[in-house]
Amino acid sequence: MKKKLLITIDGPAGSGKTTIAKLLAKKLKYRYVDTGALYRAVAFEIIKNKVDIEDKNALSSLCENLNLTFCKKTGHIKSNKIDIEDKIRNPEIDMMASKSSAKETVRKALLNIQKSIGKEKAAIFEGRDMGTIVFPNADLKFFLTADIETRAKRRFADFQKTNLNVDLSYVENELKKRDENDSKRKLSPLKPAKDSIMIDSSNINQEEVVNNILLKVQALN
Repeated sequence: MKKKLLITIDGPAGSGKTTIAKLLAKKLKYRYVDTGALYRAVAFEIIKNKVDIEDKNALSSLCENLNLTFCKKTGHIKSNKIDIEDKIRNPEIDMMASKSSAKETVRKALLNIQKSIGKEKAAIFEGRDMGTIVFPNADLKFFLTADIETRAKRRFADFQKTNLNVDLSYVENELKKRDENDSKRKLSPLKPAKDSIMIDSSNINQEEVVNNILLKVQALN
C-alpha cells in the first residue's frame, strides 16, 4: 500500500504553485488545499467589514468569528457558508491579504484550520509558509519560483480571465510590492525551508514541473 504523504508547495505570487498543486493533487488523488485562499478570505472579510488591521481588538474580533471552510466538491473557499471564490481574485484582495497575513492574530487564527486539515495526510498544501511554519515535518517540501517577468505575465493572464481591467506593468509592480511585503515581514516571511526542493519554472512547462515532483513522490513509495 502506498504511503499517504503530506506535501507542501510554497512560493511567491505568480510562480505557478496553484496550478501545479491542483494538477499534482489530481494525479495523486490527494486533497488540494489552497491556503492562500484562507488569507484572501480574511482579507475579503476585512474589506467587507471595514476593519482597520492596525486595530488589534477589531481584528481579533473578526478572526474569532471567522467561519471559513472549503467545499469538498469544488475546492472553493466559503465564508459563513457562502462561496466567495469569485470575489477574492483581484489586486485589492492581493494586497490586503499580504498586509493582513503579517498580523499574528490572523496567522494564529488560520494555523489551527490548516493543521486540522493536514492530520489525515494525502494532501497538497500550497502557500507561503507551509514548509517552514505550518508543516515543518511535511513528507515532501517544494519551493516553486520564476522570474518576475514570467510571474507577471501569468498573473496578468489570470486577471484577464476574470475581466479585470489592469495592464501588465501595473501587475508587475504589484507583484514586486507583494514580494517585498511577504519576504521582509517579521512573522513567517516568505522563504524556502532548509529541506525544500527548489524548482524554477521560468523556462519549463507545467507538465515538466509536475513530473519532477512525481519522481520525488515515487521515491518515497
